[in-house]
Amino acid sequence: MPFRGPLPYRRLVRLYAGLGLYGASDALVIRGDLGLDPWDVLHQGLSRHTGISIGDVSIVVGAAVLLLWWPLRQRPGLGTVSNVFLVGTGIDLTLAVVPHYGALAVRIPLLVAGVVLNGAATGLYLAARFGPGPRDGLMTGLHRRTGRSLRSIRTVIELTVLAAGFLLGGGVGVGTVLYATTIGPLAQFFLRVFASPRESPGNYGRQRLSGAI
Repeated sequence: MPFRGPLPYRRLVRLYAGLGLYGASDALVIRGDLGLDPWDVLHQGLSRHTGISIGDVSIVVGAAVLLLWWPLRQRPGLGTVSNVFLVGTGIDLTLAVVPHYGALAVRIPLLVAGVVLNGAATGLYLAARFGPGPRDGLMTGLHRRTGRSLRSIRTVIELTVLAAGFLLGGGVGVGTVLYATTIGPLAQFFLRVFASPRESPGNYGRQRLSGAI
């Protein structure tokens, strides 16, 4: 059957631009220091206890989660493997460039910009259609194996990750609430913006739009 989507190189541009932007936007939220998304709360908590950079922790956690795909019979794609390495690398590179600020007048815009850009990155990444991130794949794999709803599995996973990260000293705050309540609509909006006219963005509505990781 002939391929009717955009040319592969255009999809690759979407994929790698999305992953790079995802890491950079994560770093902006971190520099905002007003609360992180659940997985980054865990990453930050582990980073504080191990002395490893938060980007490297993200890579290690992503690889560990990917190993859980094996018993779930999930198949990683190019986007899945690229996600593991590029998001964490993007976080560390951006943190090296953007300094820490103490003033709320700077931190609040950093948080808002980070969340909005994270939504754009999610739309780019999902529009490329090269496979889900390792954490999303864990959720969909558990859904298929257990028969539980995606909503309930996502809730259990993210609450577990958030609790573990909080106990480890990860940053939970107003940014965590802002991310949780806005990233879905933002990602859906940007997915419609970046999807090819020949594609139906509605097909992505059944995917998790709270992040691309």
